[in-house]
Amino acid sequence: MKTPIRFTALALSLLLASGVATAADLKVGVSMSAFDDTFLTYLREDMDKQAKSYPKGDGVQLQFEDARADVVKQLSQVENFISQKVDAIIVNPVDTASTARIIKSATDAGIPLVFVNRRPDQKDLPKDVVAVVSDDLEAGRLQMQYLADKMGGKGKVVILLGDLANNATTNRTKGVKEVLAKYPNIKIEQEQSGIWLRDKGMTLVNDWLTQGREFDAVVANNDEMAIGAAMALKAAGTKAGSVLIGGVDGTPDGLNAIAKGELAVSVFQDANGQAVGSVEAARKMAKHESVEQNVIIPFKLITPDNVKDFK
Repeated sequence: MKTPIRFTALALSLLLASGVATAADLKVGVSMSAFDDTFLTYLREDMDKQAKSYPKGDGVQLQFEDARADVVKQLSQVENFISQKVDAIIVNPVDTASTARIIKSATDAGIPLVFVNRRPDQKDLPKDVVAVVSDDLEAGRLQMQYLADKMGGKGKVVILLGDLANNATTNRTKGVKEVLAKYPNIKIEQEQSGIWLRDKGMTLVNDWLTQGREFDAVVANNDEMAIGAAMALKAAGTKAGSVLIGGVDGTPDGLNAIAKGELAVSVFQDANGQAVGSVEAARKMAKHESVEQNVIIPFKLITPDNVKDFK
């Protein structure tokens, strides 16, 4: 009689252990395109805060990986998440045109996939694949319309492009040029990629100044490049505000630059909104709850008049 009792006790303990496992926090793998990108750093920090905000036993454990701007490395990270049998995967894509294999790997494995901040180029996403992004076309339109008004509808602009592999670069610039199409007296003097980096933006603007190029405004696809442009102009002895500079993101450094009069405008990209939306979508999908497939977090214009509202 003792043996069956011992067996029953063992079976019960295993059942209880199993129950604890199913009630444990969900495991979500996160592949970020680059840890050293300023905006993505805020996004990652806010994702971590959101994951830690859930009740114990009903929350989310995030495993962050840095793809270091390498498409192959990012695919390998996703495949490692799949082999670990994570409950969901979040990806901030290195190259928005090279996400097909990531999508296929995740969907073949039956693991929910969320793209955050950058939407894949393909128009229709499969079931169990969600995008939590902002409308980059709108960012470009808001930014350029403000600058065009300040320029009085005439003058020359230079454009600092982000990473050419990102559709954020393509769409923000497209939004800028949609506005410029209404202003035939505003000409594009130069446009080059500063790959989102402050020092690269500074170098490009410094080079243009050294070449003797004249321009009335710098239209940057993000705040970091815009700040770099401001640094180059300041170093060249240009009076702050005499060349209008616009950015996108509304990072703390960008907000400070607007408050100091170094930037004329930025467009707030809501890192917290994207973070909360992506983690919540991954959590719900892992629990087989319904989610919206395309979540758009709106941009907001930041000017010297309202910059204090974003601090």
